[in-house]
Amino acid sequence: MERIGLIAGSGRFPVLFAETARRRGVEVIAVAHRDETDPELERVVVGITWVYPGELGTIITALKEAGVRRTVMVGGIAKPRLFRELRPDARAVAMFARCGQLRDDIVLRAVAAELEAEGIAVVASTLYLQEIVPAAGVLGSRAPTEAEWNDIRFGFRAAKVIGQFDIGQSVVVRSGAVIAVEGIEGTDATIWRAGQLANGDVVLVKVCKPTQDTRFDLPAVGPGTIRALAEVRGRALAMEAGRTITLDRAEMIALADAHEIAIVAVDPGECMAGPRP
Repeated sequence: MERIGLIAGSGRFPVLFAETARRRGVEVIAVAHRDETDPELERVVVGITWVYPGELGTIITALKEAGVRRTVMVGGIAKPRLFRELRPDARAVAMFARCGQLRDDIVLRAVAAELEAEGIAVVASTLYLQEIVPAAGVLGSRAPTEAEWNDIRFGFRAAKVIGQFDIGQSVVVRSGAVIAVEGIEGTDATIWRAGQLANGDVVLVKVCKPTQDTRFDLPAVGPGTIRALAEVRGRALAMEAGRTITLDRAEMIALADAHEIAIVAVDPGECMAGPRP
């Protein structure tokens, strides 16, 4: 029987991955992070090891002892926790010393390199789940207005520039102005902050960083994203087509339609061309 490792962070995605793999007859061996990963994961995997952030040696040992040769890295770890509660073991300390910083892209690539040095290949988190990555087009019942499209194109270009510095994957825009930039607090908190500043009518744009390793840390949206937008009277959600994960898509679209929020997956080439005259 095929077997795959799952290094799990927070959110719905790790459980969704494990459920899908199990339906395909694949055994999932999980390493889950305490106080981050949903305990529901235990129900859908054949083995699980719980770790604290930074226990790299334990992760590698658990996967090797289970005979894992391929693994995915799914779900994030809240960045504030990394600053407050990181418990690096000897292997992680050596890795961080080589990295010299806690930027997401650098650390995740370094973790992948450590795994691959032990014969464990890191593969795309969307393995078995290509259908959750949308192609370009409108996903809900309402298309963006022309004014919203202009904000989407502007926000897309702004988010790509910000992404060059590994700051975040999202910006919130209103009337051609960036209201909020995603930092370590995450997308939902960024939306709420923008709502306090702009008093509604905002557009959220979420993109892949230009240097993104698409095996892990792809942008993700879901029903929670729509709920946050609805709370601040947001008008539209735009994501990068082909490089964004949509979780519980049917529920997300139903919520968006109920609140008249446009959802669109956009082609990078169109958005980088700038606003229409």
